[in-house]
Amino acid sequence: MPSTHVLLFALTLLAALGSALIAGIFLAFSNFVMGALARVAPASGIAAMQSINVVVLNPGFLGLFMGTALVCAVLVLVAVWHWQAPGAFCLGAGSILYLLGTFGVTMAFNVPLNNALARQDAASAEADGFWRGYVAVWTTWNHVRTLAALLAAVLLVYPLIRFPAGA
Repeated sequence: MPSTHVLLFALTLLAALGSALIAGIFLAFSNFVMGALARVAPASGIAAMQSINVVVLNPGFLGLFMGTALVCAVLVLVAVWHWQAPGAFCLGAGSILYLLGTFGVTMAFNVPLNNALARQDAASAEADGFWRGYVAVWTTWNHVRTLAALLAAVLLVYPLIRFPAGA
């Protein structure tokens, strides 16, 4: 089997697994973390989410999140270059979905919301209203990026199953 096929298989597998893992992390936030934080006093929710937003900036999460984006960017180029090849559409669509719907949404919506939260004084008079709005908007965008990462994983797995490297 040519080494380029093995490399493409490995990159696609990494992108699919990375997308699936990110979808799982984001699903946990959409499914129960944000709901739990919304149930506590706003000052406590704000303090907890501020802490989460600091702790998440670690090599494990950032390597997975940004590494998956980097691999997807490479796979978009491969898909465009080999557009007529079997599975190229799914390869490109899954990669673009991760890049725009997961990475892009995070940078355009969730990160600015997190930055605004970081500047928030949990003891201030406006903290309650800010927190309720933050939870609603942040969670909505988190649903979007969760779904995008999950669909990206599905699209990236398809060429691996339908057109395996050894075939």
